[in-house]
Amino acid sequence: MPQATRAIVARCAAIAARLMLARYLLVSICALCVDTALFLAATHMGVAPAWAAFAGYATGILAHWMLSVRFVFGSAIEGEGPTHAQRVSFVGSALLGLAITVGLVSGLTAVGVMPVLAKAASVGVSFFAVYVIRKYVVFGAR
Repeated sequence: MPQATRAIVARCAAIAARLMLARYLLVSICALCVDTALFLAATHMGVAPAWAAFAGYATGILAHWMLSVRFVFGSAIEGEGPTHAQRVSFVGSALLGLAITVGLVSGLTAVGVMPVLAKAASVGVSFFAVYVIRKYVVFGAR
């Protein structure tokens, strides 16, 4: 393959990867809205921050799955739908994100950080950890 062709292919792949990340970010924002709304409602009702983080994140997982398989990783499941292994791996990656979220919220609130700030701190950490797993493991090449 000529050098120029390889360069074009590499650029197209880079653009496609950025678009996937952008779609994943939008889907994550939607799921985060579900998560945060439930978290805020639960803490407002007096639920312990760790339990509120658990409930919000768990509900966000469902929203994220429904949106991810349609708008982000659709080409990885096109035609035949998601496999059982993809479903299980998605839940596994979500459980890792949940553990990160609950662990950070619990730890930070234990040292006096406001629950909403603790939740905000956990968002970035869990986002990147889960994205990498979903991109390369859950919806990677079959």
